[in-house]
Amino acid sequence: MVVIGKKKYQSGEGAQFMSRKAAMKKLQLSLKQFRKLCILKGIYPREPRNRKRAQQGHTGIKTLYHKKDIQFLMHEPIIWKLREYKIFGKKVSKAKALRDFGALRRYLQNHPTLKLDHIVKERYPTFIDALRDLDDCLTLCFLFSTFPSMKYVPRDQTILCRRLTVEFIHAVIAAKALRKIFVSIKGYYYQADIRGQTVTWIVSHHFCFEPQSKLEVDFRIMSTFVEFYVTMLGFVNFRLYHSLNLHYPPKFTNAGTSDKTLVDEEAYVSERISALNTPLASLNATTESLEEEVDIDNFSNETDPSQLEAAKLEMTKIKKLKTLFKGLKFFINREVPREPLVFALRSFGGEVSWDKLLFVGATFDENDESITHHIVDRPSMDKQFISRYYVQPQWVFDSVNARELLPVEKYLMGCILPPHLSPFTDSQRDQTYIPPEERVLMDSEYRLKDAENDSEEASEEEQSIAGDKDNKESDEDVDEISDPEEDLDEVEQIDEVNAEKDQKRLEKKKQMKVKAGQVTKEDPWEKEKREKQEYRLREKMIKKKHRNLYKSMMKGREERAKEIWLLRKKRRIHDETEKEKRKEARKLKKSIATD
Repeated sequence: MVVIGKKKYQSGEGAQFMSRKAAMKKLQLSLKQFRKLCILKGIYPREPRNRKRAQQGHTGIKTLYHKKDIQFLMHEPIIWKLREYKIFGKKVSKAKALRDFGALRRYLQNHPTLKLDHIVKERYPTFIDALRDLDDCLTLCFLFSTFPSMKYVPRDQTILCRRLTVEFIHAVIAAKALRKIFVSIKGYYYQADIRGQTVTWIVSHHFCFEPQSKLEVDFRIMSTFVEFYVTMLGFVNFRLYHSLNLHYPPKFTNAGTSDKTLVDEEAYVSERISALNTPLASLNATTESLEEEVDIDNFSNETDPSQLEAAKLEMTKIKKLKTLFKGLKFFINREVPREPLVFALRSFGGEVSWDKLLFVGATFDENDESITHHIVDRPSMDKQFISRYYVQPQWVFDSVNARELLPVEKYLMGCILPPHLSPFTDSQRDQTYIPPEERVLMDSEYRLKDAENDSEEASEEEQSIAGDKDNKESDEDVDEISDPEEDLDEVEQIDEVNAEKDQKRLEKKKQMKVKAGQVTKEDPWEKEKREKQEYRLREKMIKKKHRNLYKSMMKGREERAKEIWLLRKKRRIHDETEKEKRKEARKLKKSIATD
């Protein structure tokens, strides 16, 4: 009986993967259409364990996809729309060549459009799933909202991104969901807590657009991502607004009739909404928006009491954070970036305004006496009010991250600002460098030590200057006191001889007595040596399959320890140089005062 052998690459990795060229041939799509379809459906290339076997013996590097993913794409109705796009392009090019402008106008008016609603529902069955994948969506939409009209970035897409991102900011303000802010050279990092899900995104600084080369940025692929993310963000905004009892699209009720006469209604609504300073209208005006009070269930048998107390403490901190700026009125100067500060201040209960000639939506004037804080970013101002603090913008962000109103002395106008610390640090991770400024905020005892060190520096400086003046007087005092000290030394020597004799008598008496045993103290060096030897023995007992993982873990620990050591060394050198500078400045001030 002849045994029929199995052909090579009919099973295993050779049968699981498919090259990109084969996938395009199977789907009958071009490379651009295939890329667009994969981005919209969330299908990405795969990396096999054995590339040669997956490529059926070919040694070159190819882009591989799972056969199941390609089979999944074959049932997508968007493929027919993509094929219609191909036919539409041929018709348009033919009409242009024949100069048939009537047909060209008709084709452009009836061009095929993609509807991605079913893909969003397919990829994110629940609202929580969409929130978990919202980070990249927000970052890219905020980025595209600042772009001008380009070849692969249509103007309508930019306007839609701007509208949806402003709507999302309004939802975060209404829910008081903002938790952390950090300003870096890349932009503004925000973190919000929405339905128990942590959402983090980046908003770039408002600079002029700089064109990029095709080799660095592919705007066509980015625009395809944005096309999907815009549909997704629209769904998220709709659900958020209705959960907050707000109209969607957003509306406002407290509009004055005199303002409406300035511009048409659509422009007026969009400008006032983008001002972020106007409360939005609710669906049911009779019901007041009541803040939900969450009570933590106490299951004594199942939960750890320490974890329960930590959760309660965190809840009280968040409740206090939501009303951090409540009762305070802020005025933003024209040189300060308006949108991030208005977003931060209104999210925590503050009232904000600016110059009404700068932008729409100002609620009070600069001359208002009830303003408590004036946010400026310049060294000095000609006209100042005594009834308010003139602080720099960093005070707002540092207060939000510290979850308390910080003292304004270090943030006043013209002052050298303290370092802006990142709140995105993992407290559970070990081997992390904590700068002294962050340790001051975390530990109250360290704060007292820091204040004592500053006072000691000042007192040492005063003592060194006072010591130079009293050198001659101290020398004379030493000469005068030298004679009585010699007499005291002679008396002490006699007492020591008598004490030694008494000690010998007592020792002779105690020789015949039974003494209690004493615990011998262990040598710490020997103990450390023995522990190291035991640790090395435990390392040798690690299984072979886990040994490489253990080595990589230990290598990472050593690298982190080295990095922390270098950072501490740099900080120590920096502190010493700053201390010397302060000493020189104090000496210079005192020399000027004496002159």
